[in-house]
Amino acid sequence: MANSTQQARNVDGARRMIQTLSPDTQAILLLTAPLLAGRARPSSDLLSPGGYKRLARRLREIQRRPADLVASDSGDVLRECNAVIPSDRLERLLSRGFLLTQAVERWQSRAIWVMSRADAEYPRQLKDRLRDDAPALLYGCGDHMLVGRGGLAVVGSRNADDWLLEYSARLGRLAAGAGLAVVSGGAKGVDLAAMRGALLAGGVAVGVLADSLEKAAMNRDNRASLMDGRLVLCSPYDPGAGFNVGNAMQRNKVIYALSDAALVANADLGKGGTWSGAVEQLEKLRLVPIYVRSTGARSAGLDGLRAKGGLAWPESLEPEGLRSFLRTDGPRHGLAADPSLFDDSVGSVGDGDTTRGLPAEAMEVRETAESAYGESIETTVESRPDGSVDSAVDSGIGPAETLFAAAREAIMALLSLPMKDSDVAEALGIQPVQARAWLQRLLEEGVIERKTRPAGYVR
Repeated sequence: MANSTQQARNVDGARRMIQTLSPDTQAILLLTAPLLAGRARPSSDLLSPGGYKRLARRLREIQRRPADLVASDSGDVLRECNAVIPSDRLERLLSRGFLLTQAVERWQSRAIWVMSRADAEYPRQLKDRLRDDAPALLYGCGDHMLVGRGGLAVVGSRNADDWLLEYSARLGRLAAGAGLAVVSGGAKGVDLAAMRGALLAGGVAVGVLADSLEKAAMNRDNRASLMDGRLVLCSPYDPGAGFNVGNAMQRNKVIYALSDAALVANADLGKGGTWSGAVEQLEKLRLVPIYVRSTGARSAGLDGLRAKGGLAWPESLEPEGLRSFLRTDGPRHGLAADPSLFDDSVGSVGDGDTTRGLPAEAMEVRETAESAYGESIETTVESRPDGSVDSAVDSGIGPAETLFAAAREAIMALLSLPMKDSDVAEALGIQPVQARAWLQRLLEEGVIERKTRPAGYVR
């Protein structure tokens, strides 16, 4: 009977939330969401995360909200935003009301909800910790109240042997016994093992997905846990979106921001999403304590994280001691102050406006890459002794890798159609030998391929 009541509450809650989208959320969806359920290529007009962030800052400057863009007297607001995003582009996006209606109906039929930073239900941790780098939209299926309750993040590689899968499941059972949620990425391997361990033990799991939320919501393996209120799946990306390396990387910070502490069960040294996400936390964001597995087979990746400040996980913890450990004994990192009063009233994690001081040419490349590749390219601006500025992609690495990170985004933006290495060199204004070197690295990463007909490299 209790399960039936919970199921009815979940379905009713999803229906009410979809039917009562706030004007702010409607505007953000029109500006940033594909609204085509993944069945066709989304409009190139869509605002990328970086583009929407600039628009939100402009709205803040003129003391307006996203909802003002869809109001009956929106003309003045559109004109005041024209310097940031051309008003005709905004008008085209905001005129997609019919597509929004279709998308909402599709989500409702699958019990998928959506909220924006402007909504009261939006997880406070994301606003407090990520500030205006928090996703503008959050989609999900299941009890949305679970998303903001904190918990233990368990992350690791997709490629895991039986021992590591059992270890991860045991962590899930430990968290369930302590009354804590397991927060993870829902990917095969460590993530899924930890979540299933918690659910099978009667606990709660929060899956932060980088893609395919709609498929996961319809998966029969998830159905019972979603309906009885012990599993929630959420994503900052459209429910029909496919896998994208950039999205997977950006999703990692959401996992950490929604947890009280994180345990890395396994990672590959110097590569992969688990490594990069943990290093970003240890060296830059510092949102929560990062622990690493301290028993079982040695791992070069875990040793590398320990060297960067990762903490040894106390393997002897019992359920009754885990909650106390995470809340009192574990070291805490500072949270961003002055939380948002509405969806975009605070700055980014770090030093605020990361685009200030960039030359016009860099901004043009940045906008092109964001529009074509669908992700924000974050930069920092550092002062030289003479007072001038030096801008670079904020990756926390050396100059050569910083340059490659910036080139990577520009190249990925170019390769929507096959291009030869000489064409890439010409487009970027570099020597062909340098273009070939960068293209070879991207080939090795597996994010581009070399075609023979027509000849060239392509995403």
